[in-house]
Amino acid sequence: MMQSAQLRGNDRYEKSGLPHLRHLPVLKFFARYPIFLLFLGPPIFRPVAGIDATKGHIDIWSFLQAGLLSWISLRAINRLTTAQFIAIPRQIRSILRLAFFLGLLFVISVAYSPSRLVAATYSFFYFLTLICVVEFVDDVYRTPPNWMQCLFQLRFSALLLLAVTMLTLAINPSLILNALGEYRMRIHGGAVAPLGLICPVIAIISAYTFLHSLESRTRAAFFFLVALGGTAATQSRGTEIALFISLLLTATGWARTNRRAGYMVIFGFMASIILGGALVGAIGGARIWNTFNRGQSAEGIASASGRTEIWKFVIQYCMSHPQGMGYVTGFRTIFREYSAPGLDLAVSHIGTTHNTFLQFLADAGWLALAIYLILLVRVLALGLRFATKRISTPSVTASLSRHALRCALLLFILCLLEGMDGSDFAVPLKVPFYFQNIIVAIILGVSANMLYASRIRQIYGGNQLRPIDGNLRPCHCDAEETPGKAIGRF
Repeated sequence: MMQSAQLRGNDRYEKSGLPHLRHLPVLKFFARYPIFLLFLGPPIFRPVAGIDATKGHIDIWSFLQAGLLSWISLRAINRLTTAQFIAIPRQIRSILRLAFFLGLLFVISVAYSPSRLVAATYSFFYFLTLICVVEFVDDVYRTPPNWMQCLFQLRFSALLLLAVTMLTLAINPSLILNALGEYRMRIHGGAVAPLGLICPVIAIISAYTFLHSLESRTRAAFFFLVALGGTAATQSRGTEIALFISLLLTATGWARTNRRAGYMVIFGFMASIILGGALVGAIGGARIWNTFNRGQSAEGIASASGRTEIWKFVIQYCMSHPQGMGYVTGFRTIFREYSAPGLDLAVSHIGTTHNTFLQFLADAGWLALAIYLILLVRVLALGLRFATKRISTPSVTASLSRHALRCALLLFILCLLEGMDGSDFAVPLKVPFYFQNIIVAIILGVSANMLYASRIRQIYGGNQLRPIDGNLRPCHCDAEETPGKAIGRF
């Protein structure tokens, strides 16, 4: 922790010859890396309560969504096709190849989808997003950005969405409010912004930067408290549990940095147990339990608010139809004929499986689910490899890159945990889908940079590095050797 605080502004920890990472202004950052604009949505001011989720909704907001993705992907295609070479390490290419094969399965599923045109359109949007990820990884491998600024801009985007949601609450509450019982309401965010995702994102980034002194602790603490309030307003058990586990992992990782941090985490854990016992004694365990479960019955809790019925239907259907139902639209149409008395909503109002993993199963069958799981494991393994790797020559650049990678892994774990409760991480044009792809791109990008740095050290030992064409190159490398050949060897 003390080292992190010193690294923020002390040049004597910088390795000689390494360039400083620039902190770009907000507008220049989004212009330089437009893939981050996808996280903004854009917000959709469309009511979602009571709509028929089995039917498509084509309006001005749909065109804005598709237009934003098309513009960013066309820019990515242009940069990739005009580049002299594409510099992506072999380990990263294997992961992107899995994502490509997954998209091919979605394209194949169009053949047996109940709505072929819509399924083909979603498949097209999937590949557009994948192209944006590929271009970003290639770009940052050539010229590494300030990785912590990438996370700060994600938080900035989440704060903007939160502000838009609060403004919508004052103008038209029906767009973002959901009823829970007769007198209780939840600020779910609706189509404007998914508060169940953006608030935990703000909380995790703020908690990480607070613990590691990567920004002003006053600002980080303020954003963290705001995010906790927003998470509580969603009244979503899945969101609260996912955030709790992610924060627990954040604190555990910080406790391993030094002995003092470990003692503080242990002390905080013990204090939490004592405080929790006091609250249970003062308020009553039954009352706390009912508040957490929103007064839901035991049957509703056991069935995860009826989700187990949906999951049961998907598994049973795919046992006899291993190819799945068709990308996105298959479940919407086929599940409409299913009778599920345990569900809280009408079947026509359920457009997804409410589980990311089972959504991939429903979209393109067991093979798609297997590829998706392998993809997740590969991304986690690659990120953990460099997040836990000891750096022989620490520097400001390496330290910030490692911090960014660890925080990105925490956000990726948040996506996996929340994916157990929702399917938007698997549906294109949804903010959670974009966010997970951006986080994967950051993990792959940081890992690619650290992979290149480690191989340079292995080849050239302790020789100093100097920037050539925006990249770090050994001082004694051949002046006639192009960066493409230097990268291609790896």
